[in-house]
Amino acid sequence: MPQPLTHPDRLLPADSGVRRIARSLLESVQGLPILSPHGHVDAAVIEQNTPFPDPAALLVSPDHYVTRLIHASGVPLGRLRTSADTEPNPREVWREFCKAWPLFDGTASGHWLRDQFQFVFGLSQLPSPESSDLLYDEISAKLQEETFRPRQLFKDFNIEVLATTDDPLDMLESHQALADDPTFHGRVLPTFRPDAYLNIAHPDWAGNVERLIAAAGDGGTGYSAYLTALENRRRYFIDHGAVSADHGVMTPATLKLDAADAARLFDRARSGQAGPRERDAFEAHMLYQMARMSVEDGLVMTIHPGSFRNHHTPTFEAFGADTGHDIPVAVNYTEAIRPLLQDFGTAKDFHLVLFTLDETVFSRELAPLAGFYPSVYLGAPWWFLDAPDAMLRFRSAVTESAGFSRFSGFIDDTRAFCSIPARHEASRRVEASFLARLVAEHRIDEERAFEIMIDTVDTSPRRAFKL
Repeated sequence: MPQPLTHPDRLLPADSGVRRIARSLLESVQGLPILSPHGHVDAAVIEQNTPFPDPAALLVSPDHYVTRLIHASGVPLGRLRTSADTEPNPREVWREFCKAWPLFDGTASGHWLRDQFQFVFGLSQLPSPESSDLLYDEISAKLQEETFRPRQLFKDFNIEVLATTDDPLDMLESHQALADDPTFHGRVLPTFRPDAYLNIAHPDWAGNVERLIAAAGDGGTGYSAYLTALENRRRYFIDHGAVSADHGVMTPATLKLDAADAARLFDRARSGQAGPRERDAFEAHMLYQMARMSVEDGLVMTIHPGSFRNHHTPTFEAFGADTGHDIPVAVNYTEAIRPLLQDFGTAKDFHLVLFTLDETVFSRELAPLAGFYPSVYLGAPWWFLDAPDAMLRFRSAVTESAGFSRFSGFIDDTRAFCSIPARHEASRRVEASFLARLVAEHRIDEERAFEIMIDTVDTSPRRAFKL
């Protein structure tokens, strides 16, 4: 019988009386399904149901949470990830990970991985140089079993909804195949992600725009055809099950331009003449336009700002994006988002979910915005902030101003499929801990705490994302 790698009271309050309340709250939602309305798992992984290749490819190499910290300890990234010049041996990658395991003490990654090792893989010992090969072989053998295929894990993880993140011109074949498959029980939903078509600074912007207009511009040209093409592709996504459009931007700046000015900026950008200020103005205008389209077509609009992407150019050139060197920056929401909210903040059925990597705006800006505008929902702590203590800070920062009802529900935002249940479990434990303290301090009664717990885990994501 494998020995437990985690404690049953992990993340729950240290005080025994409060902990008893938290346990009961946690138990009340244990059977509820996982709703994951924003993430980055490839739908083809589920649709094709192919075995995961090896422990390193599943748990180490694609996870920038993991590789960035090992790299910071002095291990070259080429020993962990594939590039044009390197293709490390998976077993050697796993050995590097096992040797680096102590680096993850106290981190969110360490917590999630412990959960996976125990509850997904049934391991009885933690990684170390001595256990490396044994664990590699043990996990590899499990990955060949039918019970470890993606579709069976989808069922075992009790996932009801899993949203992906998709290019506007993606034909969404895997999503359609899953929707048409009577043997698959669950929803894998596409998400419209147009960043590379809105941000003029993106290196492929001009080519993307050409393809977009040619594919969906109804035979038109110029800025008006560009808007038409975006609208048409949004409708295509809706027809294939999409409920949201996601926007990963440096800042949440929005700007309302008249059509003539927007068309002029668009034409200057296509000719390569737009300067930095013009590029920023056009992107801000297009974020406003995305809100206008969401009001019209009903897609929930989510904004993920505040990341300086690809901070280390040599690493980006060698290994590409999403390799661990995206760094948070300060964000201003109150002024930046005002042009959008002036026109759409009270629009009927418009849902705008605002995220941040800048904790300082939780209580100062986001909670007050969500506490007034019917359209605004508080995006869950995301990326560097989805760690247990940061999630508790979020709860403390926003609840006194916005309550619980303006919450998006937990967002796992992950490419690591096997980490999904661990991430949602951590969130549920944090929510139970916070509510238990309110009960113990006689700020809410216990009956109401159970109602809020269910609302936070299940009702909130359904409400915010129109599931």
